[in-house]
This record gives sequence, C-alpha cells and structure tokens, in this order.
Amino acid sequence: MAISRKDSFLWGKAPPKLPPAVRRQSDTIKNHKSELQDDIQKLRLEISHVTPEIHNPELEEQNKNVARNRGFLHGKKKFNMDPTKGVRYLVENSLLEWRAESVAEFLYKEEGLNKTAIGNFLGERKDMHLDVLKAFVGLHEFSDLNLVQALRQFLWSFRLPGEAQKIDRMMEAFATRYCDCNPGVFQSTDTCYILSFAVIMLNTSLHNPNVKDKPSLQRFVAMNRGINNGEDLPTELLTNLYSSIRNEPFKIPEDDGNDLTLTFFNPDREGWLLKMGGRVKTWKRRWFILTDSCLYYFEYTTDKDPIGIIPLENLCVREAQCTSKPYCLELYNPKGQKIKACKTENKGRVVQGKHQFYKFSAATADERDDWMDAIRASITKDPFYDLVFLRKRKVISNSPPQD
Repeated sequence: MAISRKDSFLWGKAPPKLPPAVRRQSDTIKNHKSELQDDIQKLRLEISHVTPEIHNPELEEQNKNVARNRGFLHGKKKFNMDPTKGVRYLVENSLLEWRAESVAEFLYKEEGLNKTAIGNFLGERKDMHLDVLKAFVGLHEFSDLNLVQALRQFLWSFRLPGEAQKIDRMMEAFATRYCDCNPGVFQSTDTCYILSFAVIMLNTSLHNPNVKDKPSLQRFVAMNRGINNGEDLPTELLTNLYSSIRNEPFKIPEDDGNDLTLTFFNPDREGWLLKMGGRVKTWKRRWFILTDSCLYYFEYTTDKDPIGIIPLENLCVREAQCTSKPYCLELYNPKGQKIKACKTENKGRVVQGKHQFYKFSAATADERDDWMDAIRASITKDPFYDLVFLRKRKVISNSPPQD
C-alpha cells in the first residue's frame, strides 16, 4: 500500500522529494496566491475609503431633512426663551430668510411658538421689527368683521407685551390694517385705535372679578363720545360691541407646546424669602421668582407650578419693620385696596388672595435692598389708560369746531 506524504510524516518517515519541475510549479502557485491575497487586501482598503463617498440620493435627502428639522426645532426652543436669539439662530443656519415677510409668516403660522415671545418680538422698535409687525398684521384678514371680531382674531395670535410703547405700536398697526380692510367704518385710524382700547378695557371691567363696579352700556357709550373726529359713533355700533364683549370675554392664548416653566426662564430675580401668611400670621420659607411684572412663589425650587402669584401692577414696595424678623420689605396698594393675587389651597383649588399687603423677610439687608430694587423696576402701571387719554386728547384737539 502506498504511503502518503502525511502518513510518512506521522510515522516518522521523510516524505519523498518532489521532482524539481513540480516544486517550481508549487512555488509559483504559492507566490501567485500571496500576491492575490495582497491585492485583495488592498482592494478592501480602497473600498473602505471609497464607500462613504458613494451616496444614495434618497438617503442623503432624508438625512438632510432630519438635520434640518432638528435644527428648526432647536431654533424654536431658542425663540421661546429669547425671541431675538431664536430668529438669529434660524437665519444664520439658513432655516429662515431674514425678510420681513418670511419672519412674519414664521410667527403667524408656525406651531409651538410662545405667544408671549411673539408679542415681545413684534413690539421691538428696530426697523426690521417694525417691518415684521406690519407684515404680521397684514396676514390677518379683517374684512367684513366688526371691531370685536377683528380684535379677537388679532389678540389670539400673540400676547400683548406689558410696555406701553410696544402696545402703542402694535395697536396702531392693528387700527391701520382694520381701516384698510373696512374703509368707511371710521373716519380715521385714531378712532379705531381709541375704540379698540375702550373695548379691551371694557372686557377687563366686565369679566375681572376684582372690578365691582361693572360699566353699563350707557357709560360705555358716554366714554366714547366725540372720538370719531369730534363726532359720535353710531349707538347701534357701540351697542353691538358692548353686547359681544358682555356675552363672551376675550380668550387669552395659552403658549403652544409650553407650560408655566417657560415663564421662568431668565427671571429678573429669584431666591428664597420668608413670607408672612395672610390669615395666620406665621412665616414660611418660599422660593420666589420675579418675572413679567409678577412675583411667583413656590414651596420648592423643583416645583413646576407656583402656589401663588402676585401681579405687581400699580403696587408699591417699601422697607418694613417687624419685631420678629429683620430685613423686611412690604408690597402694598397705595390706594388702600386689596391686592389682586391668587394662591392654591391644600386641595388644589385656586382662590383669590385677601391680602391688604404682603410682607417678606430677606436673609441680609443687601438682599432685601436688591429685592426692592428689582421689584420697583418690574412694577408697571396699566398702560392702556395713558395711551387712550393721549390719543383722545389728540383727536378732540384736531377736530373741527361744531356749528
């Protein structure tokens, strides 16, 4: 029986030598095999470098859209925290054109934008912001709507800011647009402007529980005498506006996709204070946030919703003396009226506060003084009355004398 090379090796016998020609052929095959393996390795390396450059057009477009949507969402979040920075981010990343029409359409149509942030952006005085405001108001169609209907639509698209100059510019733009859409209803945009504020104030007076003396139709008509370039508006028109507001108050828009936590970004001041109770005169430690002309207080810094809100409109602050606590400050109404505020009871029910004043205690004198300075800077008076008074005086002084 013939013994193979393997068997010979296993049995300790040297395998027979191959003929020279066979050995040369075998060596040649080995060399070719080695060269082929090297070539295959090189091809693999080349393919690994080339593969990322081979694109699937559909996949590439899909990736671009994902990246764009992610960037756009990030820009909207930035806008809700700081509208100017948010718009700048979107423009710099080619997600929004820096044209008044494009920015206005973004503010008017895009979902998930904070309505307060929209109002603040529209109220700015810079030329571009004024152009955006004009384009934004132009996106509203007020034709064949009475003034209350138009105001409902307009005031639902954003929240009026608290600064009188911003409100003035925005309501001026509204009055101009309304008169353009409804020629002949009023003799001037000033008339529309004054009556718009009168309607807004009527809404507050009729539906704010703190206002006890509700204005009658007769008083509403009387307060608007002579505003139509010295002439009276039709009683039927004023009656319809009064009835519309009495039957249905303005709806204040809630910030889309957001909750109260967005209100507390970049506050004017925040920190711990001791607060004296209203009915039970005990001191409780509360976390306070001062923002948007309101003082919010929480039980813990991690709480999502405040347990109390104190609007600072028309209030005053002063240093207070207390035998039990040092470094006190006090919020009070200079007219001696109860302070408009609300708080949450233990059962979760929101009730109106009954404080004649609010007293707080800080940890140090410097901290007390800093809180007082911040509160004074945040306190605002209702701007509507001053704006309407100035415009009324202008209309009456410019009206022709009556025969």
